[in-house]
Amino acid sequence: MAKEKRLDANGVRKFGILDSISYAAGDFGCNMSFALKGTLTIFWSQFMGLGDSLYALLLIFVQIWDAINDPLIGSMIDADRRKYKRNKFLAYIWAGSLGLLVAGALCFIPVPNAPHIIKVIVFLAGYVIWDAFYTVANVPYGSLLSLISDDVKDRASLSAWRSVGSMIGNMVPMVILPFLIWKDRVDANGKPVLDEAGDVIKDLQGYNVFWAALIMGILGFISFQFMIRTTKIRVDTTVKLNENTEKFNVFKAFGNFIKNRPAVGATLAAMGMFIGMQGAATAVTVLFQTYFKNPEISGVIQLFSMIPILCFTPFARKAVAKFGKKELCVFGSLCSVVAGVGLVVLPITPDGKGLIIYIVCQLIYNLGLGIYSTVSWALMGDAIDYNQWKTGKREEGIVYSLHSFFRKLAQGAGPSLVLVIMVALGYVGENGGAQTAAVALNMRYLVAVLFLVSAILEFIGLAVIYNLDKKTLAKMNAELGRGEETPVPVAVEE
Repeated sequence: MAKEKRLDANGVRKFGILDSISYAAGDFGCNMSFALKGTLTIFWSQFMGLGDSLYALLLIFVQIWDAINDPLIGSMIDADRRKYKRNKFLAYIWAGSLGLLVAGALCFIPVPNAPHIIKVIVFLAGYVIWDAFYTVANVPYGSLLSLISDDVKDRASLSAWRSVGSMIGNMVPMVILPFLIWKDRVDANGKPVLDEAGDVIKDLQGYNVFWAALIMGILGFISFQFMIRTTKIRVDTTVKLNENTEKFNVFKAFGNFIKNRPAVGATLAAMGMFIGMQGAATAVTVLFQTYFKNPEISGVIQLFSMIPILCFTPFARKAVAKFGKKELCVFGSLCSVVAGVGLVVLPITPDGKGLIIYIVCQLIYNLGLGIYSTVSWALMGDAIDYNQWKTGKREEGIVYSLHSFFRKLAQGAGPSLVLVIMVALGYVGENGGAQTAAVALNMRYLVAVLFLVSAILEFIGLAVIYNLDKKTLAKMNAELGRGEETPVPVAVEE
């Protein structure tokens, strides 16, 4: 006899593990396209020879457009009143996933011998095309969380599993790619070229990056299709669509966002997180390339440092129910601050002992980051509810896209600023792995400071600005007609 499906009062499949896995698959798909973004700087400065200052300027330009693009698309989605077979968010995600099949690879078209003007055109065109499709998929994906369930614990579960999808999506390229895209530099006779310390210089293999991006686009598309076909919408979308909303006004939307303290606090914390993740990515790569002399193992070490995140994720749902989202996130950010201080002051030497200290600090740092990141998307879901609580309006697309606007400013300005600092500290991109010992030492301290600043920004956003503690959240949910302690069916407990 076939197993009877469990349905809720509206005849929709009850929330369960399939919903969490499905939502995680969406962020896996996003990260199959996004994970290589940290390689952009190394690719264009070391392999393509574009020039560090020129690349930093171009990156700021495209990231500003990237940030502006998000609220525009978010408002377009909110204003879309057409009837879709299943859900308009899923329809936009499908369109975005189709473009992302090849868009990621367009950012890594390998033409190292082309004139500078051609390289600039290739970079700008590739990035803008990729960004357009990524935004079309990612903005509605983030907004979708508040429509899958309005139960606080379900949302915590979705947020936690989204982090799982993100981590797995990052782990695949993080572990495998370094062994495929780095190679010893050799001279005309095939002999290894050594740096001033007598170590073999490692160079990036740009053509391999292009093919890796193409394969990852295909994997991402498959993951998106699984998510689209298994996602169930349970929250009344007729309320969510705001059929009678006034014409979108960017200044008014921005003003409403600034008044939304949970959204501002969660956004500042996310900006801090991305300064650490994206801003430090290039410096970390150069750190392992020139200081620890082994860029191939960087992915393995980063994977190992994610163990605390994986350990915490299964307990996120129950931890939220017991302690509250804000309370957990503040504790996590404090762990990261402590680890950031350790990275700065402890003797991290370029040998095995120093590497062990670095790994231990990363374990503690990522414990804190894991506690925060597994709940971070649920914070934005509550911020969307807060907007309705205070203004009477549901604006998923606008709230989430403005959050994405500031987050992407950090993602763009962070790497650009870090690259400028790296150049000021002596880094020369066209030299590849042939950097001086002084530059290598500078990278050691730059990485430490970046992680510390990242953790401090997270703490300020979560502890000082974000105001939805467990008590306030319960009050908001009660006044919105939801219960903080909504029972969870035993059969789908995670």
